[in-house]
Amino acid sequence: MASRTSGTGKAAKKAPAKKAAAKKSPAKKAPAKKAPAKKAPAKKKAAAKPKGKPAPSPTNGIFRVVKACWLGVAHALGALLRGIGRSGKALDPAHRKDGLALLLLGIALVVAAGTWSNLQGPVGDLVEMLVTGAFGRLDLLVPILLTVISVRLIRHPERPEANGRIVIGLSALVVGVLGLVHIGCGAPGRGEGEDAVRDAGGLIGWGVSRPLITTLGDMLAVALLVLVTVFGLLVVTATPVNAIPQRLRAAGVRLGVVQPADEEVYEEDAEPEQTSGRRHNMRKDNIEPALAEKEALDRRRAGRKGKRAGAQQLPEDADGTEKTVDAVDVAAAAAASLDGAVLNGVQPSPLVADLTSSVSKARSRKGSDASAVPGAREDSGAGAGQTADGSPVPDLTKAPAPPEPDSLPPRAEQLQLSGDITYSLPSLDLLERGGPGRARSEVNDQVVQSLSQVFTEFKVDAAVTGFTRGPTVTRYEIELGPGVKVEKITALAKNIAYAVASPDVRIINPIPGKSAVGIEIPNSDREMVNLGDVLRSAEAAGEEHPLLVGLGKDVEGGYVSANLAKMPHILVAGATGSGKSSCINCLITSVMARATPEDVRMVLVDPKRVELTAYEGIPHLITPIITNPKKAAEALQWVVREMDLRYDDLAAFGFRHIDDFNEAVRAGRVSAPEGSERELAPYPYLLVIVDELADLMMVAPRDVEDAIVRITQLARAAGIHLVLATQRPSVDVVTGLIKANVPSRLGFSTSSLADSRVILDQPGAEKLIGKGDGLFLPMGASKPVRMQGAFVTEQEVSSVVEHCKAQMAPVFRDDVTGGQGPKKEIDEEIGDDMDLLCQAAELVVSTQFGSTSMLQRKLRVGFAKAGRLMDLMESRGVVGPSEGSKARDVLVKPDELEGVLETIRGGGKP
Repeated sequence: MASRTSGTGKAAKKAPAKKAAAKKSPAKKAPAKKAPAKKAPAKKKAAAKPKGKPAPSPTNGIFRVVKACWLGVAHALGALLRGIGRSGKALDPAHRKDGLALLLLGIALVVAAGTWSNLQGPVGDLVEMLVTGAFGRLDLLVPILLTVISVRLIRHPERPEANGRIVIGLSALVVGVLGLVHIGCGAPGRGEGEDAVRDAGGLIGWGVSRPLITTLGDMLAVALLVLVTVFGLLVVTATPVNAIPQRLRAAGVRLGVVQPADEEVYEEDAEPEQTSGRRHNMRKDNIEPALAEKEALDRRRAGRKGKRAGAQQLPEDADGTEKTVDAVDVAAAAAASLDGAVLNGVQPSPLVADLTSSVSKARSRKGSDASAVPGAREDSGAGAGQTADGSPVPDLTKAPAPPEPDSLPPRAEQLQLSGDITYSLPSLDLLERGGPGRARSEVNDQVVQSLSQVFTEFKVDAAVTGFTRGPTVTRYEIELGPGVKVEKITALAKNIAYAVASPDVRIINPIPGKSAVGIEIPNSDREMVNLGDVLRSAEAAGEEHPLLVGLGKDVEGGYVSANLAKMPHILVAGATGSGKSSCINCLITSVMARATPEDVRMVLVDPKRVELTAYEGIPHLITPIITNPKKAAEALQWVVREMDLRYDDLAAFGFRHIDDFNEAVRAGRVSAPEGSERELAPYPYLLVIVDELADLMMVAPRDVEDAIVRITQLARAAGIHLVLATQRPSVDVVTGLIKANVPSRLGFSTSSLADSRVILDQPGAEKLIGKGDGLFLPMGASKPVRMQGAFVTEQEVSSVVEHCKAQMAPVFRDDVTGGQGPKKEIDEEIGDDMDLLCQAAELVVSTQFGSTSMLQRKLRVGFAKAGRLMDLMESRGVVGPSEGSKARDVLVKPDELEGVLETIRGGGKP
């Protein structure tokens, strides 16, 4: 007791002390209470655990073992099912469609066994309950319908829209027929028993007919169900309502009940409006424009059989309406076929391409007399007739016959050259046709899945909304969610490259004209782009300018062509093997295929000496192919002088562009001044192609740069255009002045980011994959267009060159590489300095160093004497002209020294 009292007394003493301390420091009261409140539960729990820990029981152990076994089996089964799902997605779509078709065929066999025979067991009971209960009396037809759909899927897996149409039509047909059957059997209800419903239209027939009978009555219900049945029949047979009479007539013709009346479709004396209407219906009934064109041509031949198109004139009414409507209809069918083929990546047939080309030319000359058009003539090889005014009318229903040996080539692009020479352009049939481009592959689906997985793993709200497949790369369109920064996509460039297993991933932000980010990934199966396909495209065929050239195919599958006159100069650069030479060959071949020598003349500079040798001797050349870099510099100086002469004429006659001057000269509105013997003639376009600019800049950088800058600054209105190509796009080759005056760029694969910036003024070319993969940046564009450059084989080039050579021989000008002007007058009298001149020539040639100061030192002569000796050697072709303080170029090799000395002693010029 005493101890308890003492303990209590101590506690009582301590309590007032604590209260006093709490009163003295009120500011510390809250923290003092909160701290134990937080720690107290933890201490109690820690103390309670060892005391209240239950003893292990055998029931808990068994429960844990069962739970672990269940989770293990569940995880294994889930992984197996997920693997099957992933393998099913990776399966080829064709196999998946075949699997669906075979599944339907298996179901048809099971249903046939249950309905056509007495199948026992649970499967038979299930078929009776589902099929017989749903379809009633028509359960025998269900296996036939399933078999038809299965066979359709197997035979035509590439027509999903047709398969869907057939399924919809069969569904409507079954619903209508079952409703009619149910009404015909008395429309029994569910209250009469399941057997009564099965003996009628089944549950489907009851579900369709009962609401109609209740709300509308028997008559209207039957009428509506008949309409549903007819609709299903029309959908299955793909027959519009307005085409029912034609289909019935065609069926009667096939059965032999109705006589065919093809001659009534295109009767000679039919009204033009009726003929046009029949043709319109004929084109409307056909799904594909190419089939419409073929059927139209076949019917025209059938209607006019027995008449020779080359000797018989086309019929026309009093006002000539038949002829106009006929040509326009056939042209519309041909143009529709051409545009549809090009749009879907399929090359049109040669007949369709020739039809559109001929009709476009005929429309451009419509309303004018044939004799008023320069170069217009009667196409004797095409079997054309004659109209009342004598102008030729091509027979568009017949393929053009091969030309006679003495007749003119059947091309409308021929022009009358100076003299009596008639030049015809080479046929585009000399250029090969490529296959249709692929729009989708299994690899594209896998890449879409990989991109979606990357976005999911990194928690980026973005989705792949589509892609466009090109010949080299495929561009995938990525749309971002609200509030997502574009930088999140660009920051994942390396992760995307890792996911798709391709290092050449290029991100476009954004795609021009779309609110989406583009990711360009190379195709594992690249496609070839033929130059002939580019020149046959609708854009190239509709453009008449002679400087239109084919470049290639872009990422979206469209053909890329460009007009060199609108560029007006272009820089083509890239590493070795990236596709520059193929691009230059395509440019030259395009010009030869579309322009005559009177339209375009060319100056080809080939320092490599082997790249452009195939074009030697073509009539478009104004000088032989230049391989010497020094002569190339002189040729560029001649181009500058030619540009000045053209500007003199433009200023004298008051024109601002060479096209206006040429048009005035051809129309006879411009004549030479009185007393002048000059005969005005149109100026051709002058195209200067330099295959390797680096070699020219190494030999004569100052002269070459000055000439190029002068030409690029001023020559646009004079019809002079430059194409500069180089494999070393460094700042010492493509200088700032050249870049500032060459606005169009075509960059192929480069080895570094610095080269890409030199070519395009932006990165991108370093991520290209080579072999024609390029970025085209025309004048005025802010972002380049990625494209696969066209390719032309050596055999195609040889065929086009041989055709051009056979038409006309080249006419060269001697003043192109004749220097920069007349030589300065130098004293021809050597006098007493013969020995000194021979010593100077021997010294300069042996050392290959032409310096005036060297002559002063070696020969111990003054500056005036050394300068005179150097001028004498220049006049005799030993050294080149003076270039300021630099040493003169030595033009004579050491093994030619003896001949030079003999020439000097003989007093002549080498």
